[in-house]
Amino acid sequence: MSIAAVRIDGRLLHGQVANMWTGVIKPSRIMVVDNSTANSDIEKAAIKLARPAGVNLSILNEDRAIDHIINGRYDSQRVFVLVRRPKVLLDMIDGGVQIKEVNVGNMSQADGTKPLTKSINILQSDVDAFNLLHKKGIKMTVQMVPSDPAVDLMQLLKKFASV
Repeated sequence: MSIAAVRIDGRLLHGQVANMWTGVIKPSRIMVVDNSTANSDIEKAAIKLARPAGVNLSILNEDRAIDHIINGRYDSQRVFVLVRRPKVLLDMIDGGVQIKEVNVGNMSQADGTKPLTKSINILQSDVDAFNLLHKKGIKMTVQMVPSDPAVDLMQLLKKFASV
């Protein structure tokens, strides 16, 4: 499978991703990998409404996504992978999925999160996952929209840790 791009975005597929990011990435398929969304008819329906015309959509739990990728189900397609949290990507990599680069977008404020940027709020478990991804050689950048400059996530985390 040709993974064209991987993005962490707490909102998964929404207008900004559907319009701006898919216009730049030009995927033939968007793969939303999220256990709770895959098990919720309401959440799946909302995601399907945001799907851009002409782009296929898969909404899968982690195990099924790993299985589909490893078994070559989408080998002939350009796939844009969307997840909510970095831990999902660690699980996918541990399951055999090859990921080289990750774009970090919006991660909403929730109980226990601390702001990293205006739009990225993280838990300690996110920091731990980002550090493990970095150790695995994954390049991670922060970029809300394609026209924004890409910022090295690890540089932001260094500043975050020293605050």
